[in-house]
Amino acid sequence: MRSLPKPDVTGAEVLQLCAASIRDPDLKERLLQAEAVVEAAEELYREHGESAELHAIEGTKTVGDLVSRKEMERVYNGTFVKSSRTRSTYAKLKKACVNDICPLCGQGTVHQLDHYLPITSFPVYGVTAINLVPACSDCNKYKLIHVPANAGEQTIHPYFDEVDDEQWLFGEVVESTPAAVRFAVNPPDNWDAVQGERLKTHFRIYRLGTLYTTHAAVEISNMRHALKKIAATPGFAERIRQHLRERAESCAEVYENSWQRATFDALADSDWFCSGGFEAV
Repeated sequence: MRSLPKPDVTGAEVLQLCAASIRDPDLKERLLQAEAVVEAAEELYREHGESAELHAIEGTKTVGDLVSRKEMERVYNGTFVKSSRTRSTYAKLKKACVNDICPLCGQGTVHQLDHYLPITSFPVYGVTAINLVPACSDCNKYKLIHVPANAGEQTIHPYFDEVDDEQWLFGEVVESTPAAVRFAVNPPDNWDAVQGERLKTHFRIYRLGTLYTTHAAVEISNMRHALKKIAATPGFAERIRQHLRERAESCAEVYENSWQRATFDALADSDWFCSGGFEAV
């Protein structure tokens, strides 16, 4: 999970751009009338986001009784995503990630925007940029219309949460044929209970354990030839361990909680793997 800078465009500004692209004069007028509602809702969103209490915002069926949920869905999908007036804003939000890497999983390529609070329950945030998070297709699919019922059920929000100051992702070697790594979240002791629960919720909803185990298996396969070359001389186990430690340190310099860092740390910690378990195929 990677943090992102907050968008510099407001929901009211995006709504204006969308309204300018709408041909239906009645809908156009109602969208413009809803600006104040969207603006007030965004202020509430920012306040709750900063205090990690977005779960406390109540859903609605309309935008100030002016625009229905289905109409906002059409505005988002048919106008915001596609209109020449708004497409650049949509693209800018998608491009906020370094190397187009999904901030929700740290692995997939960003293909779309995900409504953190789903548009089906929160149409007032349908085109509010701070509610629109760049996401890969899998993360967007797995989250679906998840609405947190309490603080611990909130997933990590890239615009509000910074969770990479300390390591919380760890791996453990599975002594199998071939070798594998399973992953777990272990929040630092100095974190409060809710923050730890949110991290575990995020890990579960986005199915990161399965994702990371799959990629770790490929990494182990790719490194097997190099490790066999190191193992061609006596006392190889400690040299393999040092090699893996250096790989882990290099990955940690880029991203503290990458699955790669956790993988190399776990492999280096395993006497079984360093002593020859890497050869199991």
